[in-house]
Amino acid sequence: MTERLPRLVLMAAVVSSLPFLLYFAYARPGYFNNPAVLAGFLGLEAMLVAAWLFRRIFLPVLLLAFLFAGVDLPVGTFWVAGRWFFLAIGAALGSFILLRERAHDFRLFHGLALLAAVAALVSSAVSRYPGFALLKATSILLLFLYAGTGARLAASGREQRFVSGLILGAEVFVGVMGILYFVGIEAMGNPNSLGAIMSVFAVPILLWATLIDDTPVIYHRRMLLLVVAFYLIWYSRSRASLLASFVSCSLLCLCLRKYKLFALGVISLAILGTSAAIFDPDSFQAMLSSTKESVVYKEQDSALGVLASRQAPWENAMRGIRKHFWFGSGFGTTDTGMDASAHLGKFSNSAEAAGENGSSYLSIVSWVGFLGALPFMFLLFSLLAKIVRTCLWMLNTSSPYHLAIPLAMAVLAGLIDAGFEDWLFAPGYYLCVFLWSMAFILADYAPWAALPSFSSGRPWLVTPAVREAAPIR
Repeated sequence: MTERLPRLVLMAAVVSSLPFLLYFAYARPGYFNNPAVLAGFLGLEAMLVAAWLFRRIFLPVLLLAFLFAGVDLPVGTFWVAGRWFFLAIGAALGSFILLRERAHDFRLFHGLALLAAVAALVSSAVSRYPGFALLKATSILLLFLYAGTGARLAASGREQRFVSGLILGAEVFVGVMGILYFVGIEAMGNPNSLGAIMSVFAVPILLWATLIDDTPVIYHRRMLLLVVAFYLIWYSRSRASLLASFVSCSLLCLCLRKYKLFALGVISLAILGTSAAIFDPDSFQAMLSSTKESVVYKEQDSALGVLASRQAPWENAMRGIRKHFWFGSGFGTTDTGMDASAHLGKFSNSAEAAGENGSSYLSIVSWVGFLGALPFMFLLFSLLAKIVRTCLWMLNTSSPYHLAIPLAMAVLAGLIDAGFEDWLFAPGYYLCVFLWSMAFILADYAPWAALPSFSSGRPWLVTPAVREAAPIR
């Protein structure tokens, strides 16, 4: 009933456009031989279908649109511009449905997100390039608006389907990436992007998925894909991704009291390293030397320290902060008028991939200034509090069956990786859209206290009895 009006509007739009399309095909048949025009029509059809089935498929379609725009494959041409149309439609439809239903409330977390978006908009007024900064600030507003409405609707009332889709998406993505990289196609463009998406999206979800279903076929398939995801992170040589995946996986195992699994992982790594050193010491020594240069020092002078590759971006960020301390240079912009997130996507050089400032947290202070960064900092602290509450819930129950668990681990990995990479507040980047969508869903499901009992075998299905036992805020 609540979606009848938007569906009627969509149906009316489709029916009324048919005569126009038929006339257009008759009068201008040459346009239908143009790949760009055909891609546009296909994108429009995908948008209409996603809007029609808004709760079911709009979130994965939106994530795919942003992913296709960022990968180094031929499919990305149309989505570079089309992704913003999808985001605007998603924000509008999500807001309409959520306000019409009035089944979801807005709390402190959502208020902080709104204040952060307003701070980004205000920063554009003091920027040297106000028009460009306003466009960037509008994009973060649209992202927060969709994440606070449409993304929440994707999980609300259909938690089990959402969980199944999340796991299936991680499995398919890792499988496809494994095949592409095996045949030599580096689809993600730069190695930092490959490591980031594997550590934030694939690894936490796949590890959690192995804990909730011990069916032999399913368990071994997910473990194999998890190994592939770990290998791709190692292949990327991204230290931030290695750190993020290690922390999130270790915390997941320790909080759920899966000490055996944690020890097994550590011992397996030790056995592999020891075996390689015993049977082929020369190759092992060469690998250690190569790893030290490419991973630890990032091909920089070892005398400069482990973080030598980040010193220049961090110093550049501090100069920008000192220059525009109170109000910043404008959200998403630099003093030269360049797009501050233009480095994301397809660069192969790790220094370029790290961004001008080398850290999402330094970037936001540089963009909006000290005053404008306060809402963003409080928003991040609120998000960290929800992650801590989820970890305490795991410690008290030792149960992996809660929707907040994979979301909290993915968001935590993202926050760690964003400390060394500049993407957390870049709405055009697919990982930014994924993380904030999961963050707003986590805000709905993060438990306040340990649930004493469950009425079903899959407690991510939040029943009224569960809500009464421990309210979910």
